[in-house]
Amino acid sequence: MLAYPSAPYLTTEALTAFIRAALAEDVGDGDHSTLASIPAEARNRARLLVKDEGVLAGVALTRLILQEVDKELEMTELLPDGSRVRHGDVAFTVAGPARSILTAERLLLNCMQRMSGIATYTAQLTAYLAGTKARLLDTRKTTPGFRLCEKWAVLIGGGVNHRYGLFDMIMLKDNHVDYAGGITAAVQATHAYLARTGRQLAIEVETRTLGEVQEALTVGGIDRILLDNMSPAQLREAVALVAGRVPTEASGGITEAALPEIAATGVDFISVGALTHSAPILDLSLKAY
Repeated sequence: MLAYPSAPYLTTEALTAFIRAALAEDVGDGDHSTLASIPAEARNRARLLVKDEGVLAGVALTRLILQEVDKELEMTELLPDGSRVRHGDVAFTVAGPARSILTAERLLLNCMQRMSGIATYTAQLTAYLAGTKARLLDTRKTTPGFRLCEKWAVLIGGGVNHRYGLFDMIMLKDNHVDYAGGITAAVQATHAYLARTGRQLAIEVETRTLGEVQEALTVGGIDRILLDNMSPAQLREAVALVAGRVPTEASGGITEAALPEIAATGVDFISVGALTHSAPILDLSLKAY
């Protein structure tokens, strides 16, 4: 287990499985460009150049990628994850078999550019919440197969992870509520399911109106209320109605410009899918020197 107590999904097993799958996708039966042009005995070095401004992420993952490709590769970290970087900074150097450096290059860059972009955007949006109690949450709107890295990047950028998947929290969204016959029926069925299966999972209920907020409070036995697509005025009313009995989460079409006003309503969390589905990459390059 790696030393990330706030992220239980970051296990050695999960990271190794991700890296091996990614290498299998990229390398296939061999990095033939490298095998054809670079002598097996060649040894070289390279450095990770920052060509943009933002928050660095993926350094710890890169160390694992390099070790998976070739344990002879030696990485010297100069800037850790979470560092504020600008054009011209060098994040790390790597030395060892030249073939291995070239084979690892694209995977580590793909991961670091994407993760750094997400961390940068998360930090940017988190700054809008200054002076309020609101915390920025990610969502499950992630890239299939890359969720681990995307959610890790949100943490590095100062955000908070929501549930990792469908298995680690119960979230009764609008379709669940409508299919079940209402909030009361959905929550009661959920408690029966948890008792029947012996599971202990937090329950969050999505609400669309103040009436649904009241119904969620009346049925009880829930751990968070999601306030979906509500205006700032409605959010303030909902927060007053909840009165601190359970945490509240604002969600649905939240824009960067709206964040300060939404945070000021008193909600505990604001979930933004754009953190993982719309963040631009941070420009990075691995160069021989």
